[in-house]
Amino acid sequence: MDFRVLGSVSAQWDGRAIALDGSKQRTMLAALLLARGGLMTDERLTTLLWGWDPPATSTNQLYTYASRLRTRLGPGVSLERTGAGYRMDVGDAEFDWEVFRGLAEAGGADLRAGRYAHAERRLAAALALWTGPALTGVTAQLAEAEGPRLEEARLSAVERRAEAALALGRHTETVPGLTRQVALHPGREGLRGLLMTALYHCGRQADALAVYAQGRRFLAEELGIDPGPALRALHEEILRGRLTGVSAPGADAGPQPEPGPAPAAASASVPGPAEPPCPSGALNPQSAEAAPHPSLAALFDDGRPGLVPALLPAAPYDFVGRAEAVRELLDALRGNQDVVVTGAPGIGKSALALHAAERTRDAFPQGQLYADLRTEGGAREPGEVLGWFLRALGVPPEKLPVGTDERVQLYRTMMSGRRTLIVLDNAADDAQVRPLLPGGGASRTIVTGVRAPLASLEGTRLLRLDPLDPGDAVRLLATVAGPARIGEDAEAVVRIAEFCDRLPLALRIAAARLAARPGWSATRLAARLGSEERRLDELRLGSLDVGSRLSRALRELPPALGSAFVVLAAAGPPLLTAPDAAAVLGTGTGDAEDLLEQLVDARLLDGDGMDGGGRPRYRFPSLVRIFARQQSEAVLAVV
Repeated sequence: MDFRVLGSVSAQWDGRAIALDGSKQRTMLAALLLARGGLMTDERLTTLLWGWDPPATSTNQLYTYASRLRTRLGPGVSLERTGAGYRMDVGDAEFDWEVFRGLAEAGGADLRAGRYAHAERRLAAALALWTGPALTGVTAQLAEAEGPRLEEARLSAVERRAEAALALGRHTETVPGLTRQVALHPGREGLRGLLMTALYHCGRQADALAVYAQGRRFLAEELGIDPGPALRALHEEILRGRLTGVSAPGADAGPQPEPGPAPAAASASVPGPAEPPCPSGALNPQSAEAAPHPSLAALFDDGRPGLVPALLPAAPYDFVGRAEAVRELLDALRGNQDVVVTGAPGIGKSALALHAAERTRDAFPQGQLYADLRTEGGAREPGEVLGWFLRALGVPPEKLPVGTDERVQLYRTMMSGRRTLIVLDNAADDAQVRPLLPGGGASRTIVTGVRAPLASLEGTRLLRLDPLDPGDAVRLLATVAGPARIGEDAEAVVRIAEFCDRLPLALRIAAARLAARPGWSATRLAARLGSEERRLDELRLGSLDVGSRLSRALRELPPALGSAFVVLAAAGPPLLTAPDAAAVLGTGTGDAEDLLEQLVDARLLDGDGMDGGGRPRYRFPSLVRIFARQQSEAVLAVV
């Protein structure tokens, strides 16, 4: 038997889901599980199920729910009536909350003892048990009573895992996950301090100071307080360039006693391999197959085996929907095909790639390579990325080839015979990607990007993402903001999803704003998003910004196409054909159709079937139209 509350409340027997009738029965099951064998009184259960105004038949209904649970859970679970309440003993069943607590406690003990690699692995395994917000599917009363305790435990594990990773010198790969967590929990100074530390040790002192400034503004505006003494002291050390501490790679490399047996809950089965891959920068002496090509032995002074790189950022724990896209991507990787994921800015390409990569770690035992191919100034040079990859594969910095062509040759030679997954995120075009492909063999590549020319990459499966389905959009809002925050006005939540064009980036920002402002309701947020003049301003939180993504997409267009885009999206009809566009732009119909198709390739315009005359019809998403209108008004203001 397997019980889960770290996500949707559920019960499974031998991998098969046990049917549970609605939120009330899930609430009763979760409450009894969290009582850990203690007595749950009728009064307490009644309050958790119905609040302070229960029906007159509540006692009889409790009896019915208990009876159904006994029948469905079977003889391995004891659910007894004791006095004026119920008590449940799950025997040797696995309960994900208990497994999480055991792993988190063991990981915390490893961290305090300086066993950083052991700590990171155990805490990563603990966090892998979370499939969404805890207690999804229960009543608001139980979610409000128990949810904060469980979420606090998760965030503490996130902080401890990040601390262990930083102690191992894994600063760069820790930054994306910490950035996301700080955006979701801007008042949590521990997370903010860890992100500042990671940025500083990546050579990003200015960014670390900016993170502190953002936190100081948030605390002042939302709570009327200053940062605590620990964060202020950290800021002072970064400001003076004197930060030390968790910065030395290999801090866990020395001889250490093996940790003793974990608590009973921690020894239960958890997702992932029994011995996870070594972290980036750590040697894996068991991986004989990962050794460098024999002809490259001279590169290494000590004849050490090749490294097992683990450069992937953390996969989003709150990933929602995309079942068909995930299936297609995984099928392609299993079929030895590379995959190109395209879609509009903010559609969730990176999230899908990292989610799929996390699910296939076991299939690529010789590591994972990752690079964000976009910089603030444009596209990153392939030679720079090859330098990262070669160092991750064990080439000493002083022995890196200078030229890009030589780096390509060395990279492909070292990748020969390896089974490694490469994720190339935010690619600009096929020319940027080709030097980074491993050249055949057992390795596979996932490429994400906006532009259609990526489809020209040979031997790849093209996967285009559309906006989330309405139901998945609401689920994502609930996952990030918490079920209790969106359960009060279902109609308002649907309006929020539509105002966001069901775009994952916009949905995450809206939900994070709701989560960060306890005084706001879904109704209020929907009203604020209802104003087109304010909508893009509302969809901005920290580094997450829908408008900036669209601005970047506009900058990447050729100037003539960018000007046509602004005019068409701002002044054209909501649905348009090539003749409509020709009338607005003052061009021929053929030229207008070419422009429209180029905007479709740039994922700024959607196809919308055919009109009555059999001509292709196009539609600008509402957020794109609002953005273009603001761009047009800005140009007119300057003129």
